[in-house]
Amino acid sequence: MDKAKLLIIDDEVEFASTLCERLRLRGIDSTDVHSGTEGLKKLVEIAPNIVILDLKMPDINGIDVLARIKKHDPDIEVIMLTGHGSRAAGILAMEKGAIDYIMKPTDINELLEKINFAFAKHNKA
Repeated sequence: MDKAKLLIIDDEVEFASTLCERLRLRGIDSTDVHSGTEGLKKLVEIAPNIVILDLKMPDINGIDVLARIKKHDPDIEVIMLTGHGSRAAGILAMEKGAIDYIMKPTDINELLEKINFAFAKHNKA
């Protein structure tokens, strides 16, 4: 069985870097980038099986990045982050192919549950 390999795409640099470090401390291979454009480049470079993706970014919005990820590899599981109090946006992302969404501020235990679920689903694909 493969190990989970995560790519975190979030324009909030401190949030993304801290989250990445917290996941690494739990043994999860994680990389963070800070724009949709960087994320799409890194996607090809590291071939993650799970992406944690912010919904609102200045260069490319999360829904567009999600569509490009799914076009590149439909088996990559995407968990959307939304810090804008909009559950409707998270639900829209799930309709567009995300496996789940989580609100900011992020509870690490809730996120770990979602990562484990996404990884199990990825391994069944």
